[in-house]
Parts: sequence; structure tokens; C-alpha cells
Amino acid sequence: MKTNVPEFALSDVLIVGDMMLDRYWHGPTSRISPEAPVPVVQVRESEERPGGAGNVALNVAALGGRATVVGLVGGDEAGDRLGRLLGDMGVRCRLVVQDDKPTITKLRVISRHQQLIRVDFEDSFFGCDDSGVVDAFNVAVAATGAVIISDYGKGTLQHTQQLISTARAAGKPVLVDPKGSDFSHYRGATLITPNLAEFEAVVGVCTDQAEIVKKGLGLITQLGLDALLVTRGEQGMTLIKPDSEPLHLPTHAREVFDVTGAGDTVISVLAAALAAGQSLEQATALSNLAAGIVVAKLGTAAVSVPELQRALHQLDEVEQNIVSEGQLLELVGIARAHGERIVMTNGCFDILHAGHVAYLNQARRLGDRLIVAVNDDDSVRRLKGATRPVNHLQERMEVLAGLGSVDWVVPFTEDTPECLICAVMPDILVKGGDYRPEQIAGHDCVKANGGEVVVLAFRAGCSTTRIIETITKE
Repeated sequence: MKTNVPEFALSDVLIVGDMMLDRYWHGPTSRISPEAPVPVVQVRESEERPGGAGNVALNVAALGGRATVVGLVGGDEAGDRLGRLLGDMGVRCRLVVQDDKPTITKLRVISRHQQLIRVDFEDSFFGCDDSGVVDAFNVAVAATGAVIISDYGKGTLQHTQQLISTARAAGKPVLVDPKGSDFSHYRGATLITPNLAEFEAVVGVCTDQAEIVKKGLGLITQLGLDALLVTRGEQGMTLIKPDSEPLHLPTHAREVFDVTGAGDTVISVLAAALAAGQSLEQATALSNLAAGIVVAKLGTAAVSVPELQRALHQLDEVEQNIVSEGQLLELVGIARAHGERIVMTNGCFDILHAGHVAYLNQARRLGDRLIVAVNDDDSVRRLKGATRPVNHLQERMEVLAGLGSVDWVVPFTEDTPECLICAVMPDILVKGGDYRPEQIAGHDCVKANGGEVVVLAFRAGCSTTRIIETITKE
């Protein structure tokens, strides 16, 4: 699936939900307080950012989309400040003031890029008159391209079903970032985006991807949803739709610095991309990429279009090396027309280690192009047992494609790649281990075509099995 950055200026997103003001105090710490065993922070700078539904709106605006936010704030300085911050960032605000309640405010004290404490100032809006929220939503919904319901369980969304019904009747997709263990409030929405913990709190523990999909389909039926997106942290995310194959996307996070606001980024990019005309699958892939960017930032943060474009370019550099069999045969034909020698090897490559890297480097030196054929997940399970693979196919291929020694990575579904090897007809077929050449799958057709079959030794002491055993012993 090809992912690109759409024209976000075409998107108009309406966000309704719990509003918050995030405050940050930064400063060094070099001593422990004599009053209690806590660090003393000398505050040298402070900053304020919209949080909750405000952060979702900010994410849409940062992409260049038009964002309108509806929510409750207190009749206080924090509420005024929140409205000004959002207005300065181009967000259209329809904030409903509750004079007898404080604006929800979260203060974080940070030193050396580490959050030391969070102090919350809030009083639930449950029981307040939220008719102003419904009225403001009804006025804004007609002009929007997509609706986000951002639920933090603070009392703004007391009439969620009414909001969903109004939006769906107007033909608008409704995306929900849910809260709590009762998802019945979101019945009839287009899509909800629980994280794995939230999802399991509703449907029960899921032992694998298959169970996530099975229980997800059940939840879709139960709630009358169009789709379900389960965000799974370091495992990426899974998009589930009835009558479609599930879309499992691996995480693209290279470094996780702070997960604050990652869910806001996912749903904002998803909605903005849908409103700009992308398919749900394309929008999901883009939101997954955005999540990988934002977790490397401190605190609630937004993702920009240049950041997405840069990340897509980096991803394309890897994914252009991951090919289907048909694409591979075309590329091999071009390489041969330029007189290049083709080397091919295969394996599970479940946990890539130094032995694999040394082996692949050695294989690459035998010719001009190195092809790595990779067992898909089902064939790994048949070969290695029910607990394998540790890493799913897409993740294994991406890691291999990132190696400088590897030119093309191609998956195969059979227990052996013999059919694939005989279609490619490499000049040199390589296998690592203590095999005899005639035992290697594809040996006969490669030799009959005038090619070579070479056995290379793995580096001693390096194996996936040993790594797994070491981890499980700890």
C-alpha cells in the first residue's frame, strides 16, 4: 500500500471533548531537599500547551487543516489562556464557559528531560449543563469533513450518542478516542481507537493478533461500528474492518521519549487525512508514521507536514527494497541486462543478530546483488513452533531491507523457497550452516542452470534460539 501526505488544507475537522491546559516548569536539579527526600528543581523556564481535545485540534492545525474545537472550560485565567493559545495557533474555538468550575490544568515539573511530578488542578464537569456543547456542535458539524470525539472522562461528553447520531445523519465520519471500559457510549461511530489496554479491558485479554482480530470483529458488530483501530504501543497498530483482511502495521518509532499525546496525534492525523480524501487504510498508515515521530518528543506535541514527508522518504528508502515475486523478477532481469551477478539466500531471520549480519555481508561479496527470501509468519510457526516468530514478517523484512548488504527482500509462504529460487535462478545460491550443497532447497535447478551453491558458516555462538533462552532465563 502506497502512503503519501495528502493536501491537508482541504481538510476541515470538528473536535469535541475534554479541554485541558498543560503547563511545564523546566529547570536543573543538583541537590536533595533537606525537608524531604525529593529533588529541588530551580525553575528557569515555563511553557503552556493545549491538552486533551485542545491538543487534538492543535495537531490538525499543525498539519495545515482547519480545526474547530468544542468543549467546556472554567471561567478563570487558565480557560482564557487556553482559548488564546488555540486561537493563536489557528484553531477556531467554540468553548463553553462554566463559571463555577476550574479549567482542567496539569502542571508537570521537568528536569534534565525527565518528568519528576505532575500536579493536576481539576473538578469534574459531570453534572454541569452541557447544552452549550451540543448547540455549538450542531452549528459547526455541517461544514466539517470529519468529527473527532476526544473523551478523557472529564464530563464534557454527557450526550455522546446524540453527537454521533447528528454527525452520522449529516454524512460525517465520526472517530472516537475512547475512555473507560464501557464502549456502548460510542455505538454507531465510524471508528474507535482504543489502545491495547483499553481494548482488553472491554473484550478480555488477547494472546495474539488473531485473537485481537476475532474479538475486534465481535466488538464492531456489537457497537455497530464501521471499523476498529487498536493501537498496540511497540507492536504498532491493527486496523480491523468487516469483510476485509486486517491491516497490521509495525511501529516506526526509533526512540520512545514520551508517549504523552500519542493517541491525540493518531486520531488527529487519521481524521485530517480522511477529510482530505484518503482511504481509511492510507490514513491509518500515515497516523502510524506520525505516532512514531511524536513519541520521540517531550510532552504533548504536534507533527508537521515536513516531518511526515521526511519520515515517508526514509520509509520509502527501506520499502523500495521489499518486493513481491513479480517485482523481484523484473528487477533481476534489469540487473542481469547490466551484467550483474545475482546472489540469493533465505531464512526466517526472526531476531537479527551479529551472526546474520556477518553472514549476509559475506554472501553479498560473492556477487553484485543480494536477494534475501524470508519465511512468512505461518511457515515460521510450522518450522519453529507456535511461539515463533518473535517478530512479524513485515518487521523482519524492514530490518533486513535496512542493511547495506541487502538489495531486495522478498517473502515466501511455502516451507521452503524452492519454487521462488527456481523462478529467480540466481547465479549463486547461498545457505548458512552445516548443510551439504545437495540438501539445500533450489540446489537442483540452480546447478542445472549453471549456477553455484555455496555453504557459508555462521559465526560461532550467535543464534536466535540462544538469544531467546537468555532472555527467558532472566
